[in-house]
Amino acid sequence: MAKIKLEYIWLDGYEPTQNLRSKTKVEEHENFKGTLEELGNWSFDGSSTKQAEGGSSDCLLVPVAIYPDPTRINGWLVMSEVMYADGTPHPSNGRATIDDDNDDFWFGFEQEYFIMDTKTQLPLGFPVGGYPAPQGMYYCSVGGKNTHGRKLVEEHADLCIAAGINFEGINQEVACGQWEFQLFAKGAKKAGDEIWVARYLLDRLTEKYGYYIEYHPKPLGDTDWNGSGMHANFSNEVLRTCGDQATYERICEAFRPVTAEHIAVYGAYNDQRLTGKHETASIHDFSYGVSDRGCSIRIPLMTVQKGWKGWLEDRRPASNGDPYKIAARIIKTVKSAL
Repeated sequence: MAKIKLEYIWLDGYEPTQNLRSKTKVEEHENFKGTLEELGNWSFDGSSTKQAEGGSSDCLLVPVAIYPDPTRINGWLVMSEVMYADGTPHPSNGRATIDDDNDDFWFGFEQEYFIMDTKTQLPLGFPVGGYPAPQGMYYCSVGGKNTHGRKLVEEHADLCIAAGINFEGINQEVACGQWEFQLFAKGAKKAGDEIWVARYLLDRLTEKYGYYIEYHPKPLGDTDWNGSGMHANFSNEVLRTCGDQATYERICEAFRPVTAEHIAVYGAYNDQRLTGKHETASIHDFSYGVSDRGCSIRIPLMTVQKGWKGWLEDRRPASNGDPYKIAARIIKTVKSAL
């Protein structure tokens, strides 16, 4: 028998942006294989996470995905849904709203974020009381003059890959101290699971560096510095195989009358980012176009070159958005057009 550490991870009930929470259960297992079938449900004090009242505070944690924890001996990361005691989904449970049981929808998320120094409360590379050189030389930069935080970013990539997450890339972004990682998954729920676990690994990693991660979509306010998004690349069988421009345009047009419904779940304070500047479309408009990063939805050039077989990119989701809720809304709109 061996003792294993199970880190149960869930989303709290804070609004407008939920936070990651986790706690460790140590169990004895013989020949533990790391499957969901070997795990039991757990509970937590929902009154401490804005998910219950004190008089009836138990909420259930139901495991939905498990990954090796590369930083612990005999450790596992257990992504969990929050349920009421009767087994029904808690209102904070965005995963339960995803209508993709057959994994027809594939998602690739591009998670942008700023690395912040806990002492200065500023992005890496920012001097106290001033600004670094203007944007231009930071994007995909190399060298100590313009690149800040690479050690943490590289370690995070290694952790995600070691955990079995389908991690697809990293790059420094347009602003100083801003980075991005990309994940892809076949199945909307799996894509959401992996973004949240990757965020968890990133947040936990900052503890040893004296940093923290800022997911606010416009942390530097109304300045000439880029904000952060989480572009959602998505497809289903129709988009991957139809070979028809009219079908693509019909699906894009389905997003127009529900613009407000999408913005409502695409992340808080996104109005500060979606201004029509810095490669964004205005939050008040809806547009789509081929290879146009100033549109709400970009039709990738590769999709067109492959005879209208591929995917779409919704550029509006904010960096602090919940991938579960984002995916659920996109799926609902695409299905309405078919």
